[in-house]
Amino acid sequence: MNTRPRYLPYLLLLLLSLALFLPGQASLPPLDRDESRYTQATAQMFETGNFVDIRFQDQARYLQPAGIYWLQAASVSLLSAPEDRDVWAYRVPSLIGATVAVLLTAWIGNLLFGAPAGFLAAVLMAMSLILGVEARMAKIDAVLLATVLAAQAALAKIYLEDKANQEPSPRWAAAFWLALGAGVMLKGPIILLVVCGTILLLTITERRADWLRRLRPAWGVPLLLLVVLPWFIAIAVTSKGAFFATAIGHNLLGKVATGQQSHGAPPGYYLAAFPLTFWPGSLFAAVAAPFVWATRRDPAVRFCLCWILPTWIVFELILTKLPHYVLPIYPAIACLAAAGLLAPDERHIARSAAALIRAFAALWLVVGIALACWLPVATWLIEARVDLIGVLTAFALVSLLIGTLLLLQYGKAIRAVACAGAAAMVLFASVYAYQLPHLQTIWLSPRIAEAVARARPCTGTIVATVPYIEPSLVFVLGTGTELTDTEGAAEHLRRDPACGVALVGAQERSSFLSLLDAAHLVPRELDHIRGINYSTGKWLELTLYAVSPSG
Repeated sequence: MNTRPRYLPYLLLLLLSLALFLPGQASLPPLDRDESRYTQATAQMFETGNFVDIRFQDQARYLQPAGIYWLQAASVSLLSAPEDRDVWAYRVPSLIGATVAVLLTAWIGNLLFGAPAGFLAAVLMAMSLILGVEARMAKIDAVLLATVLAAQAALAKIYLEDKANQEPSPRWAAAFWLALGAGVMLKGPIILLVVCGTILLLTITERRADWLRRLRPAWGVPLLLLVVLPWFIAIAVTSKGAFFATAIGHNLLGKVATGQQSHGAPPGYYLAAFPLTFWPGSLFAAVAAPFVWATRRDPAVRFCLCWILPTWIVFELILTKLPHYVLPIYPAIACLAAAGLLAPDERHIARSAAALIRAFAALWLVVGIALACWLPVATWLIEARVDLIGVLTAFALVSLLIGTLLLLQYGKAIRAVACAGAAAMVLFASVYAYQLPHLQTIWLSPRIAEAVARARPCTGTIVATVPYIEPSLVFVLGTGTELTDTEGAAEHLRRDPACGVALVGAQERSSFLSLLDAAHLVPRELDHIRGINYSTGKWLELTLYAVSPSG
């Protein structure tokens, strides 16, 4: 098998990734809630000069290590300025991480199944819905995926060379441990779950553990510790141990035992979500399932299955569930799907299996139609207008999806993938670059920031807000923004009647005005903002207030 790199396919994959991931990077406002928590914590690092202790306003953010915040800070320093709060600069690490993940998927697929399969697997990964979402959000998961793939690439190389009775270069072991260290600095033990789960199941199925010595743990583990220990020691001293109590005791173990932040779901959640999260590649994964079963003892297929199963099972059992948690196993699914699509069609598929594939194809089409239609319908329902671009996108997308199924029906799998990829590109470009940014009703924080900029009485005006207390508002207005209650908003204006501003909801208006009257302050309405808080699904009527002394 020729596994030498061919640079033209990687260049094409790079261009494909940018075409899929770039739309929306600058046009989408800061997203609630996780993205804005990350960007605000990074922004505060610049303000305080403290790049060890992670904070959102005055609250410690002891959930994960500092790796992603450092990457975002480096990106902002190189491409923008901290005071500009340009959210696209914070998203660049995710864009790079997602692109690197696509390229590494191609390399791993090439190593396991040959260059054509590697290229096809990378295309399936690049056009997946969940990776497209993560590539546009300034948080951990796209970058974590790149580190997981770097470690898995090194592990696969060592595993296959051992199977061929060859001695792997120590450089692969070094790459393995360095990737583990980088992953731990991003999201703690998550990378260890994926990689160690792969190793454990490989060892069990191989019924031998001697190949593990080729990982060279004697110096590999110290290399890993060299990467992670400096910050862990620094944060242990700075937080007096609170980081570990929160990150492990509350965040990690809490997700295992309870559905945190209303994100609980029963086992089977990720299987049910797969047609959507890996769309449009989920169709090709289903088509390739008979190939995977027939070749499950092949070393390359076994490696992918050992990669997928432990992590998938663990995340299905953990009570807290979010769609992106299983993202690190999707490249292995992409590799198996690509290998199945390219395999000679010499297998007899059982009638029951063929019926299941046809049923899945129907479900896949329904999911695609829903993705095509939901934003045009939402625009009509929310803003009572017809989004012509959205409607045209829906027609184009449905046509491409039907074309994909017809091509598969006639045995033209590669052309079907190309057709599905075109559908993904049309959808992503339209939704992220045009449809979502123009749905103004849901973008409350940028509209509030514009209102404050027009009406602020002083250069250093600070806003107190109730009940709209989303992290994106802190990011666009500044760290001093007070997320408070009705009494806190009134007290803010009492303390600073000359420069203070309060943003108050319609339900809080009566009690807020009563508190101002008791403090002998006369309210002045500066602006009104009406829209949907998409984090809660509630319509809000917000009024921006300043005050003057009575009498």
